[in-house]
Amino acid sequence: MQIAIIAGSHRHNSESDRVAGYFQVEIARAGHIAPIVSLAGNPFPLWDEGRWAPPKNDGRGAAGIEEESRWDKVWAPTSQILSTSSGFVIITPEWGGMVPAGLKNFFLLCQDGELAHKPALIVAVSSGLGGSYPIAELRASSYKNTRICYIPEQIIIRACQSKLHDSDGGAADVSHSNDEHDAATRDRITYGMSVLLSYAHALTSVRESGVIDSVKFPFGM
Repeated sequence: MQIAIIAGSHRHNSESDRVAGYFQVEIARAGHIAPIVSLAGNPFPLWDEGRWAPPKNDGRGAAGIEEESRWDKVWAPTSQILSTSSGFVIITPEWGGMVPAGLKNFFLLCQDGELAHKPALIVAVSSGLGGSYPIAELRASSYKNTRICYIPEQIIIRACQSKLHDSDGGAADVSHSNDEHDAATRDRITYGMSVLLSYAHALTSVRESGVIDSVKFPFGM
């Protein structure tokens, strides 16, 4: 099974990217594939109308085809990763009490059912004692049209610079920890991942049930 990890920070060498690497190791230990989609450096342009797959005979001729080709080029590889994944880990830093703009933009670009009816675990990363606001924001606004299914578990990695430092990236080795809460964070991650994987197996039957009608009901209410 494939579980895609979305590292939602714009920064290069961010804590979100490092945490994504930790999750990748843990998912691999559980016997699954975990590609990382990093938003470092803002790899995707801001959403515009061209993302709405303009008809090839829309009267714009070569201009319309060029616009569609532009979006295919920048988004298609990521769309393939998302479409072939059975679940997601969404990692978000807290910037000014908010989800970064690039991560919000990512959800706007997901319009072809890549995330639909698939479970996701939200992981908030905070350099201090915050992290709750991005979780509330994602649960409130990112699921409507994407149909992503956030599980009722979440992870907040507070004082993130002191967490999840290993010799080999694994949950078992806490010898490199310099924070008394590090072991508890690892335990919570292990538990959250087990719940996510169970949901990923279960929701496969929903997607294969035939009840999903994304043509008649493409948007949420």
